Amino acid sequence: MKTEKNILIAFLLNITFSILELLGGIFTNSVAILSDSVHDLGDALSIGISYLLERKSKKHADNKYTYGYGRYSVLGGVITTTILLVGSLLVIISAIKRLFNPTEVNYQGMIVFAVIGVILNFLAAYVTKDGDSINQKSVNLHMLEDVLGWIVVLVGAIIMNFTDIKILDPIMSIGVSIYILIHSIRNFKEVLDLFLEKTPKDIEIEEVKKHLLEIEGVEDIHHIHIWSMDGIHNYATMHIVTKEKDSKEIKRKIREELLEHQIGHAILETEEEVCEETECHIEEDTSFTMHHHH
Repeated sequence: MKTEKNILIAFLLNITFSILELLGGIFTNSVAILSDSVHDLGDALSIGISYLLERKSKKHADNKYTYGYGRYSVLGGVITTTILLVGSLLVIISAIKRLFNPTEVNYQGMIVFAVIGVILNFLAAYVTKDGDSINQKSVNLHMLEDVLGWIVVLVGAIIMNFTDIKILDPIMSIGVSIYILIHSIRNFKEVLDLFLEKTPKDIEIEEVKKHLLEIEGVEDIHHIHIWSMDGIHNYATMHIVTKEKDSKEIKRKIREELLEHQIGHAILETEEEVCEETECHIEEDTSFTMHHHH
């Protein structure tokens, strides 16, 4: 619940502020402020989307989504990150144009706006700082870079106020955008790994296997598949070879061991004979299961 409420507060703060900002950018004629307002509007929209998807991601599993709705939160991360990527590229383009023909900027107005900007975004960043979903992380990232962006604008405005170096305005704008770009790309990769069912980054399959084989009665383990729903909840499926007649006890021990490895949900299949080949390869798995289906 907390995550949702935070995202909503951040959304309201942001949307109000980005409208003020748009007016401010026009009033002060600063591309740094204008570009920030576009970026903030983008943020506000993506936070709105995040809010809706985060709410949906809390729904429990049903017949339509047997794994639950966790991926919706990840989808929120994709959309948010995409908006940021596009936004920062557009800002860079507009700022480069400004580099070549600098214009007059109202520095006092800029300073006033930047101060308000730093304070409001700091509040929003503070509100969204604890949360563990990827969605919440990308929202918080927005907030942080907004704070940074405004600090840069503030410092720049003060310098320009005293020195009249017009070119600083677009330079600041480009700096902030590049920073955002790098972060977004990182975030995007994380999200992509989830969609591609990559093994979660803090789990070593060999390590897990080694620990499971140490359990008494477990003779062999193969067909291990581990994936993550949303970067928090990890799932695993595997086949266990055991001679024990009562597989309940073995399964219980395996589940306990998997919990130690941050895997909260496991589907375990027990069988009595050891796999024919010494090592069951995944390739053989798939061709084997394919034949079964036909």
